[in-house]
Amino acid sequence: MGANPVMKFPNGLERAVTLSYDDGVQQDRKFMEIIDRHGLKCTFNINSGEFAPEGKVYREGTIHRRMSKSECLELYKNSGHEVAVHALTHPHLELMTQPAVAYEIVEDRKNLEALFGGVVRGMAYPYGTYNDAVVDTLRTCGIAYSRTTKPTNAFDIPTDWLRLNPTCHHREPSIFELVDKFFSEIRVENRSRLFYLWGHTYEFEEYNNWELIEQLAEKLGGHDDVWYATNIEVYDYVEAFRSLQWSVNSKRVYNPSSKKIWFSVWKNVYSIDPGETIDIV
Repeated sequence: MGANPVMKFPNGLERAVTLSYDDGVQQDRKFMEIIDRHGLKCTFNINSGEFAPEGKVYREGTIHRRMSKSECLELYKNSGHEVAVHALTHPHLELMTQPAVAYEIVEDRKNLEALFGGVVRGMAYPYGTYNDAVVDTLRTCGIAYSRTTKPTNAFDIPTDWLRLNPTCHHREPSIFELVDKFFSEIRVENRSRLFYLWGHTYEFEEYNNWELIEQLAEKLGGHDDVWYATNIEVYDYVEAFRSLQWSVNSKRVYNPSSKKIWFSVWKNVYSIDPGETIDIV
């Protein structure tokens, strides 16, 4: 009988939480303080062509307040969170020609990589809109995943990374019921689960409900049996698991990736180091 390996998250955990927030606005500062306090990890999606002018003072009552380049650099760099593409100027990509889409994506990638270092491979769709041509263009531009705004209200591990649907927005009416379900639901076939939360931090000011993210962060954070990761960390780990190479009889496996991977077979949990080959007993 062949093996039926089931992915576990690092250290054999079966739950993971990731966040994704857009636009690079001033409210990200307060938001980051809150999630850092509870050990959550977030991906911040930035339009590098829309930085506010240095020293800009917003009119009283302005809610959507983008940060300047220097403010973004100070907040995000070396924060432990991910910076990802949100297109250069936050356009409706599906209304543009493919060359124009490619420019929006590549220029944003280039600017963010120059500013923050590293290789930027993640993205969220501006307005959550896209079409097949946009998806094809993202693939050629080196984008590994791109988040939509379509909620699943579920905790499935993504399969279509360029149409990455989150669990829900933070204003989902049943958000706390979903969190409770995430932690209490009986496991189905021992599968690992991912809670993916998205939104814009300026909404907490707009709707005067900062207590919402305080409550969510407290409920989602601080669990020893949860892996807290950025979007790209989740992508890299899941794809590393999927890259495992199995023998014909499924009793031997080789890990060609650079990551240590955990999985279970017949309820036994295994770990396999980068470049290692192990036997399943």
